[in-house]
Amino acid sequence: MNAVLEKMRGGLAVSCQPVEDGPLDDPAIVAALAAAAVAGGADALRIEGVANLRAARARVDVPIIGIVKRDLAASPVRITPYLEDVRDLSAAGADIIAYDGTDRTRPVASADLVAAIHGVGALAMADCSMLSDGKRALTEGAEIIGTTLSGYTDETATGDPGPDLDLIRQFRALGGFTMAEGRLNTPALVTQAMRAGADAVTVGTALTRLEVMTGWFRDAVRAGKE
Repeated sequence: MNAVLEKMRGGLAVSCQPVEDGPLDDPAIVAALAAAAVAGGADALRIEGVANLRAARARVDVPIIGIVKRDLAASPVRITPYLEDVRDLSAAGADIIAYDGTDRTRPVASADLVAAIHGVGALAMADCSMLSDGKRALTEGAEIIGTTLSGYTDETATGDPGPDLDLIRQFRALGGFTMAEGRLNTPALVTQAMRAGADAVTVGTALTRLEVMTGWFRDAVRAGKE
């Protein structure tokens, strides 16, 4: 388990999560994105969905962070909410399983998810929104704490388009493996995240969501015509 963390330390994880139901949302394409990311130097991957993970696992040998996203009627938690999700992700080849680490209404307690993740021999990554989330996750046994959900919960929504560098610094002080994730859409921001104390950085949209990236450049063209 420590060997997986050492492979990721000081490295880049690429989140291969196409726009849902978009043209690239296909396991074969996700696997190709994953292989391309590794060819470009990615040290790890973050993959959503069991079928996508299974397809990617067959093509790469770097550590994979696996998640399942669900839209639940009775909970705002979307990331790996159920114990069966943990089992399915492990069977598909996840080395690390990420879960929502926030203190919100949820179908399964976060401590139980961590125990289940360890039970299948994987590392646990808590997708957090604030300092208290990270503290609780480390207490419950998570090996990785990520800033993934900062800005995406009611308590942390500020409208700031940049990454939460302060939270990265706070997590670094806690002593756990800190993954910077969320709104890291330029190389310069990634450098800032590493200098703030991140052990590794995850980049997604800027690398694997072509529809979103195209929109950025389209808006720039239109702005230049004004």
